[in-house]
Amino acid sequence: MCGRYYVDRDMEDELEKVIHEIDRKMREECQGRDVYPTNRAPVIENTANGLGLSIQKWGYPAPQGKGVIINARSESVLDRPMFRQGIRYHRIVIPARGFYEWNREKEKSTFTRFDSPLMYMAGFYDRFENESRFVILTTEANGSMIKVHDRMPLILEENQLEQWFDGDRMEEILRQTPTLLQRTVEYEQQSLF
Repeated sequence: MCGRYYVDRDMEDELEKVIHEIDRKMREECQGRDVYPTNRAPVIENTANGLGLSIQKWGYPAPQGKGVIINARSESVLDRPMFRQGIRYHRIVIPARGFYEWNREKEKSTFTRFDSPLMYMAGFYDRFENESRFVILTTEANGSMIKVHDRMPLILEENQLEQWFDGDRMEEILRQTPTLLQRTVEYEQQSLF
């Protein structure tokens, strides 16, 4: 059993190599691309040293083994046995530039923040077959989203990131209405009726 160990200045070069390798992998995983279900993506976790980035796979395996579950409803997440451990003990924040949603006519809208280049979506993860996999929490759509879809991600404000990891504040945040978002559309069919 190791009862004591030491560190010294000679470790600095080796630690720099490890850190650069982690940074390289992070850049490769996040290099200006859309993230699809089952892709690996960066998430913010609460670690012993504060908030930190890691890479996780998006989507819980579906119970019957067909497909993945990518979202959980904030209104019922605490009642669902499949999500109970994750929401209670493994909350994360999913950083994004924005997200897409399609309306009934299959027209794509892009949603971003008015006031920031980054958006923080609330989520949680669990372990499946030695792999961390996450879902994004959704809530009822607000005024900026309702014309496109009746659900939207639960968006956190930057000053709520640490609060999200506080068990006492989590339930309050689950009930909040997200901020209004900016919607852009490449093409939208106009109707005369």
